[in-house]
Amino acid sequence: MLYSALATLAGISVFLVFMPLDGWWFAVAPLVGLLFVPRKSCRFIAIAVAGFLWCGWCLHALLAQQLPRALENRDLQVEGAIQGLPETRAGGRLRFVFDIDCYRDAGGCHALPLKVRLNWYRDAAEVHPGERWQLRVRLKRPHGFANPGGFDYERWLLAAGIRATGYVRNKGNNRRISGPSAVTIHTTREWLAGGLSNRLADHPVATALLRALGVGDRSRMTDAQWDVLRTTGTGHLLAISGLHVGLVAGLLFGLVRYTWARAGLCRYWPARHAAAIASIVAALGYAVLSGFQVPAQRALVMITLFMLSGFAAQKPSPWQTWSLALWLVMWLDPLSVLTPGFWLSFGAVAAILYLSVGHQGGQSKWYSIGRLQLLLPLALLVPGWVWFRQVSVVAPLANLLAIPWTGLLVVPPLLAGLVSLLLWPAAATVFLGMAAISVGLLWQGLEWFSRWPGSLLYLPAITPQGVTLLVAGVTAVLASRALPVRLAGLMLLLPVMLAPATRPENGNVWLTVLDVGQGLSAVIQTQRHVLVFDAGPSFRSGFDTGEAVVTPYLHWLDYNFLDRLIISHADNDHAGGAVAIRAMFHNGRIDSGEADKLEFTDVHRCRAGQHWEWDRVQFEILSPAGEGESGNNASCVLRVTARDGRSILLPGDIERRVERRLLQQVAHKLPASVLLAPHHGSRTSSSAEFVSAVDPELVIFSTGYLNRFGFPRSDVSERYRQQGAVQLNTANEGSIQVHIDADHPLFISRYRRLRHFGAVAGSAAAP
Repeated sequence: MLYSALATLAGISVFLVFMPLDGWWFAVAPLVGLLFVPRKSCRFIAIAVAGFLWCGWCLHALLAQQLPRALENRDLQVEGAIQGLPETRAGGRLRFVFDIDCYRDAGGCHALPLKVRLNWYRDAAEVHPGERWQLRVRLKRPHGFANPGGFDYERWLLAAGIRATGYVRNKGNNRRISGPSAVTIHTTREWLAGGLSNRLADHPVATALLRALGVGDRSRMTDAQWDVLRTTGTGHLLAISGLHVGLVAGLLFGLVRYTWARAGLCRYWPARHAAAIASIVAALGYAVLSGFQVPAQRALVMITLFMLSGFAAQKPSPWQTWSLALWLVMWLDPLSVLTPGFWLSFGAVAAILYLSVGHQGGQSKWYSIGRLQLLLPLALLVPGWVWFRQVSVVAPLANLLAIPWTGLLVVPPLLAGLVSLLLWPAAATVFLGMAAISVGLLWQGLEWFSRWPGSLLYLPAITPQGVTLLVAGVTAVLASRALPVRLAGLMLLLPVMLAPATRPENGNVWLTVLDVGQGLSAVIQTQRHVLVFDAGPSFRSGFDTGEAVVTPYLHWLDYNFLDRLIISHADNDHAGGAVAIRAMFHNGRIDSGEADKLEFTDVHRCRAGQHWEWDRVQFEILSPAGEGESGNNASCVLRVTARDGRSILLPGDIERRVERRLLQQVAHKLPASVLLAPHHGSRTSSSAEFVSAVDPELVIFSTGYLNRFGFPRSDVSERYRQQGAVQLNTANEGSIQVHIDADHPLFISRYRRLRHFGAVAGSAAAP
């Protein structure tokens, strides 16, 4: 069973890596016939092919539910139902999943079966699970920022089955059509979450944590709370995880078995059988209450198999149970393989089995627990590095406290309180108060751990070859107690841990224009230095591209120090992320064209004529010339020249007036191989004279997908086309990396074309 499950996983993973979308992949279907060949190796190939085909079938069925291009970015009157728990976000913003049935126009209501994720920004109505609504919305196909090292929103949407995103327009007849047709699991979850919040109104921190742990609602969690969980490696504890589902099942098993025997019911049915059925029901209820996420699915399947094995003459081995759980989860939802929760959940259980089964060796129970606690973080280093590129140094100690505390002092009173809300409301306040006190004390301990210096280490990018060495090294270290084998494993790990990051050669320069939506942030690398030009926008919702895009990318490149940060001017789309970048990095000099408008006190004002050299690469500020400029025209204009004479021009948001001045004063310094289009391709910039003087080989527009300004404007694009420049747009290409290496033509890398499922998830990349 183990090899069959792994073969299925291999087939699904191969499909998701290579994403053959044109249908030719059905040609491998005859290979399933290998199932009937006696040789086991052939059967495993057939199982892998079956997993490959199943994943393709499910994916194409999902992609068939697509928002037509003609309906993107226009007002639609839609009808449908609220799904799941709506989330109340900062500033009163509402976010929820909506199942659209149809959209209405003069011709009636046209079928549009589509699962979408909506925001309601202002004057949001009160919505509840199961309600049917008529809403005026504006939608777009799934599209998120596409950058190395950052969170992949499109992959998350794809795995969740969400095929469009958008927002509710207050212009229109937004109204509730009908209430929930019946009591559902989501209405029950909402009612329990509301009852919990009402009784713990004076404990907002505990309320957020207990809502996440009790009903799987994480919407009340703050960024600061997530930072603590990430830093201490305890995020798995304060959400409904497989550990908690198992704990609930175990507690109910013991309770029912004891009471069944004490009641003298064993003569009708064995107590262990009654307890097994009760524990399965409890695990199912708690898993469904959580939203039936992958860790809960895995735990439910394993608990069910383990409990039902008590009815059989021969019990399955732990590895057989794990394999069957893996196989069932993949066949229920092959796209769950796209989620980190899948790999961390099954990886953690596999590591526990690997470290426990057959390794007791007569050692004491406490020794085995301590050994497992110390080695488990090493076992999870692989998925942690690949998915999150960070590791918590304090996680072993924090979990040594948090796991038993949560299991014994938080979960039991919490569940007792939730059950009491249904059966004995007066007792609910007592039980929930106990849970709040317990989780509050635990939280103080986790915050203390999170303040330890160096508690969280950021890991750089890792290559496929590095992943192979990492897996082999970790396996060897954990596989045997023989010292030579462990030393060999450590030798495999060293090249991965100590591998130097790739950097330009002396005199060469690399530019990366990050995908930050409607804004700008660019990273410039020389052999020993790094400069960030602009920081991207931040939003009232709390989302900050400096934190979510720029800093993860710098960590991905293995930088811990920023030599220079230039904020061209103070507009939010260029300066919004600066605070987050400065908070995450030790910074060198900071420059800006509007230094007095930034939140820092140590900002230097850009001045035309400033210049410096890094690693035989020349940097020069061409504008502003004085203090008379403000707004867009105050932008720092930076020219970067490689050793071979080719240059990059970064003009910020300058408009035609500054372009004319540059043409009059420093026209000989304007020609550049690479140009970041001024003001994102606005008509206020990129005059014909300026475009002709720069004469770029490549022009890059940094814009948002379907942005409301229509950037880049068509006449501006036409001007660059006539000049013969290659045009790339971050909205279509994701982040764009350009290498100027001596004796080589420009190297251009477009992230959406490298990302293995970008064409599927967003369906928005340029052809």
